[in-house]
Amino acid sequence: MAGRPLPLGGAKPRLLLATLLLQANTVVSTDALAEVLWPRSAPRSAAANIRTYVHSLRKRLDDAEPGLAERLQGRAGGYVVTVEPGELDSAEFEKCLAQAENAEPRAALSALDSAVGYWRGEMLADLAHSHLWSSEVARLTELRLSAQERRIRLRVELGEEAKAVAEIRELLAENPLREELWRQLVLALNAGGRRAEALAAYTEAEQVLREELDAEPGPALSRAHAELSTEMQLPVRQLPLDLPDFTGREELIGKVTELLERSTEPAVVVLSGAPGVGKSSIAVRVAHRLRDEFPDGQLHVDLRGTAESPRRPQEVLPELLRALGVPDPAMPRGLAERSALLRTRLASRRLCIVLDDAASAAQVRPLLPGTGSCAVLITSRGVLPGLPAALSVDVDVLGAEDAAALLAKIVGKERVAAEPEGAEQILRSCGHLPLAIRVAGAKLAHRPNWTLSMLARRLSDERRRLDELRLGDLAVRSSVSLSYDQLPVSAARAFRGLGQLGPVHFPAWAVAAVLDRPDGDEALDVLVDAHLVALVNSGGEPRYRLHDLLRCYAVEQTEPEDAEVKRARVRRVIEGYLALAADAVRRMPIHFFGLLPEPTGSWRPEPDGGDPNLWFEAELPTLVALVELAVVWGLDDLAWRLTAACTPFFDLRGLHDDWQRTHETALAAARRSGEQTGQAIVLRNLGQVALYQDDYGTAQDSFEEALRLFEEAGDDRGAAIVLAGLSMVRRVNEENGPALELLLRSLELFSRIGDRHGEAVVRLAVGSLWLLRDCHATAERWFTDAYELSAEIGDRHREARALQRIAVLHQMRGNLGAARSELDRAIAIFEELGDDHCVGYAHQNLGELFLQSGDLAHARLLLVNSLSVHRRTGDRRSVAEVSELLGELHRRLGQPARAREYYEQALAIWRELSAEPQAEAVLERLRTDPLTRPGKIVARGC
Repeated sequence: MAGRPLPLGGAKPRLLLATLLLQANTVVSTDALAEVLWPRSAPRSAAANIRTYVHSLRKRLDDAEPGLAERLQGRAGGYVVTVEPGELDSAEFEKCLAQAENAEPRAALSALDSAVGYWRGEMLADLAHSHLWSSEVARLTELRLSAQERRIRLRVELGEEAKAVAEIRELLAENPLREELWRQLVLALNAGGRRAEALAAYTEAEQVLREELDAEPGPALSRAHAELSTEMQLPVRQLPLDLPDFTGREELIGKVTELLERSTEPAVVVLSGAPGVGKSSIAVRVAHRLRDEFPDGQLHVDLRGTAESPRRPQEVLPELLRALGVPDPAMPRGLAERSALLRTRLASRRLCIVLDDAASAAQVRPLLPGTGSCAVLITSRGVLPGLPAALSVDVDVLGAEDAAALLAKIVGKERVAAEPEGAEQILRSCGHLPLAIRVAGAKLAHRPNWTLSMLARRLSDERRRLDELRLGDLAVRSSVSLSYDQLPVSAARAFRGLGQLGPVHFPAWAVAAVLDRPDGDEALDVLVDAHLVALVNSGGEPRYRLHDLLRCYAVEQTEPEDAEVKRARVRRVIEGYLALAADAVRRMPIHFFGLLPEPTGSWRPEPDGGDPNLWFEAELPTLVALVELAVVWGLDDLAWRLTAACTPFFDLRGLHDDWQRTHETALAAARRSGEQTGQAIVLRNLGQVALYQDDYGTAQDSFEEALRLFEEAGDDRGAAIVLAGLSMVRRVNEENGPALELLLRSLELFSRIGDRHGEAVVRLAVGSLWLLRDCHATAERWFTDAYELSAEIGDRHREARALQRIAVLHQMRGNLGAARSELDRAIAIFEELGDDHCVGYAHQNLGELFLQSGDLAHARLLLVNSLSVHRRTGDRRSVAEVSELLGELHRRLGQPARAREYYEQALAIWRELSAEPQAEAVLERLRTDPLTRPGKIVARGC
């Protein structure tokens, strides 16, 4: 045959030959052949028909190669095909497996490559399966998969991790529920140094198994994850230094320690008491003492309960989850999901968690374990009655003996022994409050020429004691005052200015901005040495912070200063951040479709030149806080400018809450300042986020007001951008004619001013409208123009979006191969640019493509991933669309209950969005038959 295909003349002859070849060199009975050819009921003429088929096969074989027909012979009661060694792929496949069995790794890999090479798709894929084959087909299929898995293991062993990962992902697309493949993917990624991706792969496997099988990962996969987590993160050691001169509290510490070390269930202890009484020191002390009892480590989080705005659980949970090995791509979006994931991660570990300075039970509750044997130590100013299962411990001042011992440790036993009466008077004036004792002791330790009696006399005067030492909340004020009074003028001025910035982390250049100098490092060093400013270990550029109580004291010291002096300090810092934000936006790989303000002022720090997205991630909490601060200080122009400068990052990461909150503040500021352009920019951005949140009425109102302002100001680019936004509102409302008119007006403006990026965006939108009208040729022209323009100007993001639209067009025309090719190119670009949202939309398109082509395994994996992305970003319309697709997928899989569940999810969302046509279509499907065919393809995307 020389490798030439041979037509066999129809399904029955091919079934006959396949059955004989599966049992080559063995006589197969006529009855068995009849059961394969006619599985339900064989005709009376079955034997005669089989003879006819055999005769036809022999003739075709003889025509192909003289003498070949002799291989197919009739025997008593049946037929046999004679096969020589080396002629049958399945036999050669198993021969290669045997060769690989005991070979050294490189030779084994070569043999397995040969074995796998005998496969060209699924076995007998184009023939109706017979139960007489099933065991043999299943055996060979399992051997194939096992061979592929072993080949992957050998590749990893031989250092070919990249090839292994590519092969595993291809196999997973066909076998997404095979845990061994997920395990090998985790191991291969880790072996290749891609640990974050390995953790993300495990989380993806966990999600697929839970959603498709309602099952948790098995022991082997769980063990691979545990080993990876241990290698990366555990044991976690986040505790601050245990105070070397810690004194007393033995009874209290013993009680708490005993409770925690004996517990086999989650144990929670709340340490409450006045500021300065030593709650945090006790919690850290206990956690250090229990280090061996909690081998998985210790977590430590400052909840900032004493700040004006305590930290929200929503922002604390990612910090805890990252410490436990959850990478950012796998981070859930909602509070409930993040809290649930934390409980899952803690359930199988034994950690001690310190939650310092809690504001309320509501703040703490989402951070607690649900099962397992972790321990939690919480410190708080007040009791937390909302935690009924927690043990509440009141922390009081030190006893007389312990107070004296603490003072002696700080000052020195000899000095205290020499003046026992002076020491007693000091302790009495301090009220045995640990922080007050430390303030007094430090003062003596740094003034060796002072006597204890001297300080005792100063403290004995109540008028002076208010400054020297005070109980309760003002106790810390005294300690800060002692340090502050010793500061050089520039450091004191920096301290006061930094206090004005609020509870934020700040880089070193902020000190220079406060002082209005090119460099503020010297003053910063003095403040750090005086423990008035703390270094924050946040990675990348060093950042600093003032403890909240120190910050409050610093603000108090600015009261006598001139208001304009204080306002100028804040302005310089915000102008610095505005300049850095503008620089970061310019360096972002994705061109922002919106308007950006120019930086104002002369204070512009030197950009670090690093990854702009990483800069925004690190600085975003400070940027958001500074928008509010600008309003407080009457810097309305900076409030809206800084807000607008952050919008590209809000857009890239889908940070709709921050986007909405800052822009509402900025709009009021822009209106107060009377800046028409500022109002227009902020209104346009508010319209865009409303559009993302499916609030179309608000989006239209915001866009229309922005358009009026831009047109009054003669700002064609702003007007063009807003017209595109209004067009999207019309399109969502299925007003395609008005939507097209708006886009053409927008395109005319962009062309007039020469904004080619804007032209590319609008051309894509116009093409999408024509696609909705089923005008494929017209849509193709617009998409092609947009693609060529984007490629010409180097706009990779728009280029990928054009490819995505072209793929949808190919799909609607039935050209599925071309559609997949274009989508693969688009996804590669989106991934290169780090745009997870657009990857999610492209996966939706690709999943729909696979669903249409019948590749249900690929479709399920892509659609499930896409649904997860849409839920994280809050895109309810896309969630509804993907839910419908998953309903159709499960319908085809013969799972009507699961299909109905997805359809009902889609129906609920369409009703929430008041999308009556879509809701009615789903409802009709549910009323009649959940197995109805899906609706028309919709071109969706970012």
